[in-house]
Amino acid sequence: MGLALSLPTAVAAHVLADAPCIHRIGQLDVRLAVSDAEIAAAQALRYQIFYDEMGATPTAEMARQRRDSDDYDAVCDHLLVVDHGLASVSGARPHVVGTYRLLRQDVAERHRGFYSAAEYDLSRLIAQSSKTGQLLELGRSCVAPAWRNNATITLLWRGIAAYLQAHRIGHMFGCASLHGADPLLHSAELSYLFHHHLAPPELRARAHDSNHVPMDRLPAAMIDPRLAARALPPLIKGYLRVGAMVGDGGFVDHQFNTVDVFVIMPVDRITSRYAARFGGANDAQ
Repeated sequence: MGLALSLPTAVAAHVLADAPCIHRIGQLDVRLAVSDAEIAAAQALRYQIFYDEMGATPTAEMARQRRDSDDYDAVCDHLLVVDHGLASVSGARPHVVGTYRLLRQDVAERHRGFYSAAEYDLSRLIAQSSKTGQLLELGRSCVAPAWRNNATITLLWRGIAAYLQAHRIGHMFGCASLHGADPLLHSAELSYLFHHHLAPPELRARAHDSNHVPMDRLPAAMIDPRLAARALPPLIKGYLRVGAMVGDGGFVDHQFNTVDVFVIMPVDRITSRYAARFGGANDAQ
C-alpha cells in the first residue's frame, strides 16, 4: 500500500462525489463536509498540526486514534480544502489539506452554546446579535505545511464567504492563538493588539476573571507597531486585514500550548477588496 493510500487525511473519491464543491483552484477545491469520513480526515489533519507540529497535549483516546476531536464536532459544520492531485496516482485518494470548524448561533443555542464561552464572556456580543444578525464562530483552523500558500488560504476564504451569504451572518468570531503558553513571550504582540485593534465595548468579549491575562502589558509608546504586527501569526494578520478587532484579555490554553486572543469580525466591515474578490463564492468553478 502506497503512502497516498495510507494517509489518515485521505477521503474516498466516491464520498466526495456525493456533494458539489464551493469553488476550485487547479487540483484543490473547498467544500463543506457531508460525511463522517470527511470529518474524520479533518480531525486527523488537526491532530497532525496541533499535536505533532505545535506540541498540544492529547487525551489518551485522541493519541490512540490520532484525531483531534471533541463534542462540538458533531454539531459544527466543517469546511474542507481537498487536494485531488493524488487521484492521478494509481489507487490514490484525495485528501484534506485545510479545514475550519463553523458554528452558527442558531445551532449553538440548540445545543451547548459556543466553544469560546469556556474562555470568554460573550454576553455583550450575543445581546448585539439581535440587532446585527446571527453570530458565526470560527475555530480549529489549520493547513498542512506543504499547502500553506495563497491558493489554499484563498479557498478557505471563498468557503467562508459562501457560508456568510447562505446564513446571513452579522459577525464572525473565534479564538486565535499565539504559539507558546507564556504571555511574557507575547508582550509586544498582545499590547499591539490591545492598543490598535481593541473592539468597541458593545462587541468586546472579555476573558473570564479566573483566567484573564492582561493584554496592555506595554505602553503604546514602547511598541514598534510594524515589528509587533509582523510578529503576529499569519492567521491573525489575515483576520486584521479583513477588519478584525480583539476582545479584552488573553487566555492561556495549556493543552494547546498557546495564548489565545478573542477576535471579532463584523461582516459589514470586511474590506471592499475582499468583498469584491469573494462575493461570487457560491459558484463552483
